[in-house]
Amino acid sequence: MEVGDGASSSSSSKKPEEDEIVEKNKNLSVLVVDDDPVIRRFHDMLLQSFGIKPHIVENGKESVDLFVIGQSYDLILMDKEMPVMNGIEATKEIRGMGIHSMIVGVTDSDLDSEKQEFRTAGVDYCFEKPLTPERINLLLNDLNN
Repeated sequence: MEVGDGASSSSSSKKPEEDEIVEKNKNLSVLVVDDDPVIRRFHDMLLQSFGIKPHIVENGKESVDLFVIGQSYDLILMDKEMPVMNGIEATKEIRGMGIHSMIVGVTDSDLDSEKQEFRTAGVDYCFEKPLTPERINLLLNDLNN
């Protein structure tokens, strides 16, 4: 009995604070919208490190369609440049449906004009991609407070 107890506690490689982070975030629903498979995979892995299993789609129309059928998300990571429907159009559509989820514009450019165009569409934040653990932490703290 003691051997089993000791083995289970030593097999846990997570720190207590990491367990708290995962527990706090596990009920958050996140949508990643990006046409780049490398960025989708990177953001998926990054979010999973925070205890979140995101829903992932490849363009803005797919994201809008999810809201049309009644899905809801706490956080949306929205790429700017995508085929079918870009992130600016999708953000405008989502906001036009009365959706108040946190939308984070994610762009290849650090130009203020591009970020301003995204802000005008209705994003809450706009960052250059790929996102970093620090930025994800900032967003999750904002959502959890």
